[in-house]
Amino acid sequence: MTGPWAAKCTPAGRRRHPENEDPYRTCFQRDRDRILYSTAFKRLQYKTQVYVVHEADFYRTRLTHTLEVAQHARTVARALGANEDLTEAIALAHDLGHAPFGHAGEETLNKLMAEFGGFEHNIQSLRIVDSLEKRYPNFDGLNLTFETREGIARHTTCYDHPQAVQEFLATPQPGIEAQIVNFADQIAFVTHDLEDALVANLLSEEKLWELPLALWDEVRSRLKRDGLWQGDPRLRRRQLVRHLIELFNVNLITESRKNLTDQTPEEIRSLPGPVIRLSPDYQHELTRLRSFLHEEVYHHPSVLVMVNKGSRLLREMFQLFLSEPRLLPLQTQARWKNAKNELEQRRVLCDYLSGMTDKYAMETYQRLLDPYEKVLTAFGR
Repeated sequence: MTGPWAAKCTPAGRRRHPENEDPYRTCFQRDRDRILYSTAFKRLQYKTQVYVVHEADFYRTRLTHTLEVAQHARTVARALGANEDLTEAIALAHDLGHAPFGHAGEETLNKLMAEFGGFEHNIQSLRIVDSLEKRYPNFDGLNLTFETREGIARHTTCYDHPQAVQEFLATPQPGIEAQIVNFADQIAFVTHDLEDALVANLLSEEKLWELPLALWDEVRSRLKRDGLWQGDPRLRRRQLVRHLIELFNVNLITESRKNLTDQTPEEIRSLPGPVIRLSPDYQHELTRLRSFLHEEVYHHPSVLVMVNKGSRLLREMFQLFLSEPRLLPLQTQARWKNAKNELEQRRVLCDYLSGMTDKYAMETYQRLLDPYEKVLTAFGR
């Protein structure tokens, strides 16, 4: 059952370009499907979450992270009576605009574009679904509904502070579905990055238990109850993370329910603060875990070596293409030539580099700078 606060489906959806309604799918289901079939979504499988993709095939990528966020978000949306299809669509699209090599890649492009509007992955995600995807004859982009686009543009976490987009500033808050995705993302990356760090031996279990976290008492109790405290360490670690996820999600649902009465979607948007939130104690625990990961994992020498190589690679390719745009692929060259000014030219270059996967960026860098690399068929695409 959905609550009065759930986004309502209109037959064809509030879209920039009018379309006929679908006989079987709601407007938000159509949004979800368009995102799934997009080129940008497919590329997430070879984009870094924390560990560069070629390091191993069992770490999370942007794609697996995105699917996990969607799973968390749908669980919360169903429990709270929000619109599940819209929630899933926003979750699947929330990282489409990420550059290769994780947040380091984003920071690098932002510095390179500092005098030309910068680079921020939420705004890039919106740019992708509004104009860069080419799949339909009558319009550029995916022509998504207002509600899905709002969720993309207003995706906010400790890492994400998107530039204001005038179209979505009429209300202080986005809809409840966007708020759910905002928290699902935070819970997913903290708990899952923690699991990957344990698998990669960047973090010891002993070090983790030393962290002064009130949640550990409950987690330990559950592990002992299930006979895992002295058992297989790999299974124990997986269950440890599983229990953390459950505790955070249950608290998010329980606490958010307190803020819901009979508000309409418009009333939810008009409130001064979000209705979706953790209790103060759990928010403190999540923040402490995130800080711990920053100190012990994200700034670990092994991780920094990977991301610094990626940053250098992007900087050098940006400058090389800027000085000689004829090295760009033919389709990108055409966009460059059609650009009206330097700002648009640099944005074309930024679109090209940010759309690369880690793998493609490394291969392109090698083709450009390795004198022994064959190039006759490399740039005809």
